[in-house]
Amino acid sequence: MKNITLKLSLFLALLAPLFGDIQLIKQENNNSDTTLLVIGGIHGDEPGGYFAASILATHYKIDSNNLWVVPNLNKDSIVGNNRGLNGDMNRKFSVIKENDKDKQTVEDIKKIILQKKVSLVLNLHDGNGFYRKTNKGNIFNPNAWGQTCVIDQCALPIDQPFGNLNKIALDVKEAVNKRLIEEHHTFDVKNTNTKFDDEAMQLSLTYFAVTNNKPAFAIESSKNLPSLSQKVFYHLLAIEEFMNIMNISFKREFELSEQNIDEILKNNGSLIINSNISIDLTNIKNILSFVPIKSENNVFKFSNTLGNIVKDGRNFVVYIGNKKVTILAPQYFEMQGPCKKEFEAIVDNQRVSLNNTSEFFVNDDFKIVKDDEYRVNIIGYKAIGRVDESDITVSLKDFDKRFSIDIDERVYRIEFYKNSEFCFMSKVHFKEDNTK
Repeated sequence: MKNITLKLSLFLALLAPLFGDIQLIKQENNNSDTTLLVIGGIHGDEPGGYFAASILATHYKIDSNNLWVVPNLNKDSIVGNNRGLNGDMNRKFSVIKENDKDKQTVEDIKKIILQKKVSLVLNLHDGNGFYRKTNKGNIFNPNAWGQTCVIDQCALPIDQPFGNLNKIALDVKEAVNKRLIEEHHTFDVKNTNTKFDDEAMQLSLTYFAVTNNKPAFAIESSKNLPSLSQKVFYHLLAIEEFMNIMNISFKREFELSEQNIDEILKNNGSLIINSNISIDLTNIKNILSFVPIKSENNVFKFSNTLGNIVKDGRNFVVYIGNKKVTILAPQYFEMQGPCKKEFEAIVDNQRVSLNNTSEFFVNDDFKIVKDDEYRVNIIGYKAIGRVDESDITVSLKDFDKRFSIDIDERVYRIEFYKNSEFCFMSKVHFKEDNTK
C-alpha cells in the first residue's frame, strides 16, 4: 500500500475549478452526456460521506461516461465538525432567506444539479443507527437512517433511463449486502414518501432534484459503525454500484477494503503555499514556527480535496476535513521574484541539481553549494554566528530536533533568501538515524 494515489487525480484535486465557492471536480470523457454527480459534506459532522467523496475524486480514474464530485459542500461546518453552523443546509432547498449565510452555496449547488449533463445525483450522509423495517431496539429500528439508500419516491413521473428509483436502490442494496464486514451492517432501502409523509424532507437536496426530474438518492452509512474507514467503505461500495448501473467504467489503484481505506485516510497529502513552499501534511508536527509567508494574499493549495485553512489570531490552522493537522505560525517576509528554479547540493558526496521546492534524501550528510546571490538558512542547524549556512557539511546530529517538520524528526527546512527577501523552501529528509 505504498502507491495508492493516482498522479492524475491529485493533479485534478489541486486544480479543481470552483463553481462559485464550490469545489467541483470533473472527470469527463468526450461525446458522453451520462454524468453522476456525487455530493459530500452537506452535514459537517458526517465524515464518512465527505471522506468517501474525497477518495472518489482523487483515487479513481473514470474511463467512460462522466463523474462530477463536490467533496466538501459545507466547508465551514466540516471544519467545525458541526451538522450546520448556519442551521441545517439540507433543509434549505425549498425556501431560503436572503440573509442566510448558506444562500450562495445552496443556490450554486442547485445550479450544478440542474446542469443538463447531470443524469443522477448522490448525496452522501452518515445516519444514526441501523435501519430496520421492524423495531428491534434503540439502534435497529424504522426511525434509524444508517446503512440505507434513501429515496423520496419510487419513480420519477417522466420516463428516463434512471427514473426507476426503487429498482436502482434495490440493486444497490443487493450489491452492498454481498460485501458486509459484519452481518448486522445490512444495507436496505428507505423510502421517505416525501411528497405525502415527510415535510422536512420536502426541503432537502434530493427532493429538490427529483422535483426537477433529476434522479437522486441519499446514501447513509451508519454513525454507529466503529471506524471512519468502515463508513467510507460502505459509501464507496454503494457509489461503485451506481457507476456500474450507469455504465461508468473506472479504475482504482487499491483494492476496496477497510484496511486499504484506513491507509488512504492516514495520508493527508501536501500543501503548497505561494508556489514556493511545499509541505507534506502526513506525520507532520502539531505546529511549525516561523513559516515564511506574506503578510496578506497568501495562496494555499492542497492535494487533498478536504484541505482547509482557518485563521486563528496570527496563526494559520490546517485542516483535512474535520481533522486539525497542524498550525502554521508565520514569519512575514516580502517575496523575492523571480528566483532560480534549481539549486546545487552535495548529497552523500554526490553533486546534484534539485528543483527549488523539492525534498531530497540523505543517508549521511549534505552541503548546499554556495551561490553569491542567495543566503541559505538551514532551520534547526546548530550553528552560532553564521548568516549564510551554505557551503557547510551537515548531518542529522547537527540539528536541534525541535525544529523538524515531521514527528519522526527526520525532515528539516532549508530556506533561500535574496536581498533579505524570501525566495523558496526546500526540505532535507534523513533516511536513517546516523546519530547512533
